[in-house]
Amino acid sequence: MPVKQYRPTSPGRRLSSVSTFSELTTDRPHKPLLFIRKEHSGRNAAGKITVRHRGGGAKRFIRMVDFQQNRFDIPAVVRTIEYDPARRARIALVYYADGVKSYILAPDGLQVGQKIVTSRGRVDIKVGNRMPLEMVPPGTPICNVELLPGKGGELARAAGTTIKLLAIDGPFAQLVLPSKEVRLIAKQCLATVGQVSNPDAMHVRVGKAGRKRHMGWRPTVRGKAQNPVDHPHGGGEGNQPIGLKAPKTKWGKLALGVKTRKPKKYSNRLIIQRRKLAK
Repeated sequence: MPVKQYRPTSPGRRLSSVSTFSELTTDRPHKPLLFIRKEHSGRNAAGKITVRHRGGGAKRFIRMVDFQQNRFDIPAVVRTIEYDPARRARIALVYYADGVKSYILAPDGLQVGQKIVTSRGRVDIKVGNRMPLEMVPPGTPICNVELLPGKGGELARAAGTTIKLLAIDGPFAQLVLPSKEVRLIAKQCLATVGQVSNPDAMHVRVGKAGRKRHMGWRPTVRGKAQNPVDHPHGGGEGNQPIGLKAPKTKWGKLALGVKTRKPKKYSNRLIIQRRKLAK
């Protein structure tokens, strides 16, 4: 899944790059597993903007991806590797032995024609198989990990992410998350063997504003460029510093380096080592 860079025929082309999509096997999705994505442009039910800078963009169809994969001990065959407009990772269309078809999050290296299985017991440690954490050997890279048994995968679903299983400690498994946080998770939670597909997604550069508009993002105005009535950083003649001890949001709250996690959150006792903050 390499990244392609074009010749600099224009200022936009000079800095942009795209995925080659060489791993895809079809460009026709399975229609029964599609539905149209409703556009809200960042507005809630009352019509007020709750998420700024959203709107427009290309029309998208949502793929109904099965993150639970709870069809236990029923083998499935991978038929296609496809593109999903809702994520940078690739998805796979699998046919189960009982006739059911579904989309799953494709791990890196999953091939068309490969057989995969989800089981509560011990199965082969190969890419695409899904099993409880207690059945995974320590040191195995895993992805699409559940936080609660039966809830469906929530951790390590982004392109190229992976989790490392350290050990099984009583009723829990010790995991090293992509953020380098070490956390305890119930050993009955399911996980998929392998790394999420398309690890080169992080190297793609958008390159120009128009391409960002196609993704559904509207322009963002810097706080420094606004008036004092509109932003704490605003005002002044010419280019001025923000004049504050720390950057603030549009609504006057501290923007950087502020802890937002609740001090008494229920899962604090499950975190062995907090994530490493960027300096």
